[in-house]
Amino acid sequence: MAKFKTWIKAARPRTVLLSFSGVLLGGFLAIPKVPEPVEGPTPWLTIIFSALTAILLQILSNLANDYGDFKKGTDNVKRVGPQREMQSGAITEREMKHGLVITALLCLISGALLIVVFAGLTWKELLVFAALGIAAVLAAVLYTLGKRPYGYRGLGDLYCFLFFGWAAVAGTFYLATKSLDFSVLLPASAMGFLSNAVLNINNMRDYENDKASGKNSLVVKLGLKKAFVYHCLLIGGAFVCLTVYLVLKHAPVYSYMFLWLFLLFFKDLKAIKKTKPEQLDPFLGRQVRNTFLLVVVYGVLLVF
Repeated sequence: MAKFKTWIKAARPRTVLLSFSGVLLGGFLAIPKVPEPVEGPTPWLTIIFSALTAILLQILSNLANDYGDFKKGTDNVKRVGPQREMQSGAITEREMKHGLVITALLCLISGALLIVVFAGLTWKELLVFAALGIAAVLAAVLYTLGKRPYGYRGLGDLYCFLFFGWAAVAGTFYLATKSLDFSVLLPASAMGFLSNAVLNINNMRDYENDKASGKNSLVVKLGLKKAFVYHCLLIGGAFVCLTVYLVLKHAPVYSYMFLWLFLLFFKDLKAIKKTKPEQLDPFLGRQVRNTFLLVVVYGVLLVF
């Protein structure tokens, strides 16, 4: 039986921080809008369970990706990057199936507590978010599983943008405030772009093996040169969206200090351009950490 630390490794902790970042950004955006006094469950519990649900969805996606790529032969001796748990034999197929079922159930339980107990939704709102939650679970599983996994058709970036960008940020904002503000889609899009940047680094690293294995990620379809241009556009687009949001909200001048963090991303862009694809793995973790730092700095400056 696989040890606990093996399951921790399979969950890929360095990517979990990314899913938390989206909910955290939504929470920062919601703070000025939270009504006072608060009736019923506190919005903080809503944000906490939003984060828990997002993290569980990220773990589910990671486990499904491990299983799906192993079954399709994509995880082989030619694959670069850290060896996955099914590929190494640390987790058996049967154990991974059980792990997927348990994690999916935890996602549904956490999501149900979020929308039924803590968010205080109407029946119409409840149905919308229940459908969104089920769609998120299915999307996490079908990324590499099934006869026609969308991750093998270059659609992974769309899923990442919608669920780790729009759903995480705008969804958390709505659950905490019970109000619509379409301008929130700007920072939500920024989070989607930054999440796609993480996926893009991962797929650039795996370019050769994915291409040989028939995994037609967006990077495989674009080629490495265009994939790097796409990566630059993702980073630039994120900062543009965050800046425009501040302009629309007439934010104080000091709020724009977050733009200094662009230097961190620009430094990585220069390094990525000079780095061979098979050596890009360290930049994946750096992208996640830089994204989290950007969210914290942006949110703090926005709120205070």
